[in-house]
Amino acid sequence: MFGGLAKSLFGSSNDRYVRSLNPILAKIEGFEPTLKAMSDDELAAQTVKFRERLANGEKLDAILPEAFATVREAGVRVLGMRHFDVQMIGGIVLHRGEIAEMRTGEGKTLVATLACYLNALPGNGVHVITVNDYLARRDSEWMGQIYRFLGLTVGVIVPNLADHQRREAYASDITYGTNNEFGFDYLRDNMKYDRASMVQRPFAMAIVDEVDSVLIDEARTPLIISGPTDDKSELYVGVDAIVKQLAPDLYEKDEKQKSIVLTEDGIEAAERMLEDAGLLKGSNLYDFENTQVVHHLNQSLRANVMYKRDIDYIVKDGKVVIIDEFTGRMMDGRRWSDGLHQAVEAKEGVQIEPENQTLASITFQNYFRMYPKLSGMTGTAATEAPEFFDIYKMNVVTIPTNVSVKRIDQEDEFYKTMQDKFIAIARTIREHAVKGQPVLVGTVSIEKSELLSEYLTKEGVDHSVLNARFHEQEAHIVAQAGRLGAVTIATNMAGRGTDIQLGGNLEFRVNDELSAMPEGPEREAAIARIKQEISVEKAEVL
Repeated sequence: MFGGLAKSLFGSSNDRYVRSLNPILAKIEGFEPTLKAMSDDELAAQTVKFRERLANGEKLDAILPEAFATVREAGVRVLGMRHFDVQMIGGIVLHRGEIAEMRTGEGKTLVATLACYLNALPGNGVHVITVNDYLARRDSEWMGQIYRFLGLTVGVIVPNLADHQRREAYASDITYGTNNEFGFDYLRDNMKYDRASMVQRPFAMAIVDEVDSVLIDEARTPLIISGPTDDKSELYVGVDAIVKQLAPDLYEKDEKQKSIVLTEDGIEAAERMLEDAGLLKGSNLYDFENTQVVHHLNQSLRANVMYKRDIDYIVKDGKVVIIDEFTGRMMDGRRWSDGLHQAVEAKEGVQIEPENQTLASITFQNYFRMYPKLSGMTGTAATEAPEFFDIYKMNVVTIPTNVSVKRIDQEDEFYKTMQDKFIAIARTIREHAVKGQPVLVGTVSIEKSELLSEYLTKEGVDHSVLNARFHEQEAHIVAQAGRLGAVTIATNMAGRGTDIQLGGNLEFRVNDELSAMPEGPEREAAIARIKQEISVEKAEVL
């Protein structure tokens, strides 16, 4: 009862807030005829005029309506995309340092251009945080067309850039990149001895895509820069061999915390085996001189019992690669600390890299709280609204959809066994696939995605699998997931920042089918044919 009452109150206050923005929308609309009549050069010159007005003491809020209208007109001319009124509302919310909750497919990427442009005008830089490097590159190029048309500079931070390239990207008016890239650059800058060698400049504003994932789910995740310590490979291997002999009744575990402790019998058994292996000093495991052995034993227990292959990590090219529990992506170059990564390497029998010691560390929560203005976008934030306000002093505003939602949400179904559940899922998928309906199936791990793939194969259903093993094909698989009869099994790596277009994706089909065809009338005719095929497929899918 009280939950429903609270929800209704939240909804009504949200509606009132959204309605209060209508006068600003009216002002934006008022500038449209004048801007439409401008030449491209005149429209681009708006940026210089806005900066002059700011230099003369005007506030960003005062120029917001005309600036937003300018971006809208630039979007029409450069991308053929006109911001809807609800997207304008989203842009206002972002400018005010709040969170815009927008449904999937409502165009969050385009919404960000409004607040980015306005807040880049003072010249202090705006950082746009994306969920992966692919989206950082894509959005910097795609939306960058609007910014460059209006005379702003755009940079992108991706792995393997040299310091001078990073410095140039951060000096841009608008900089795209992942939270990891921004965070690690901050840590590296703080390890440098002079300001000139740093790559970042003082923070001004950040707009975080999938803000609930970054600021809530991963809030306490530490970014760590570490350096090597002494090689203890033999100790890891020796302790691993002992742990593998311990029976399950010799330890107690906490799955949620990923913690594990030996029972009294387990301690006695471990002491005997460690002594036989010559790894124990004296006869008591918990004597001071055995502190290092206890640490290795505990980490080896966690590695062998709590950390699962193809769920928490995969082994690729003889290396243990962590899988991000929130995105399902491989985290190349990231390693668990305190010897855990080495313990997993010993468990898997791959080369053990030297253990590292922490040199610098920060959590995402502490990093993003340093921005004077912070805003974000996501499809799911209202449930975390109290946390956002308590931690970041940010309100969540639910943005209305441009058209009414047609999706039908079904009730949950429960099955006695895992086998019964997967058989039912596979048969349901087959029923929809034979009708030509595209099907996207979300799974929680690589293991589950590949298990479901086996069931679909038994049912004779053609499908694609998207997980950390096949992340190189991610963009292609996701782009075509909306085609007629397509069945796509995905871990949560496909659930953030991707846009599945019904009927297929024009850009990817053109790249796939026409990459060898030179520019000219023949290529234009082929593109027109693909557009028509996508239009027909979309109609069939709907």
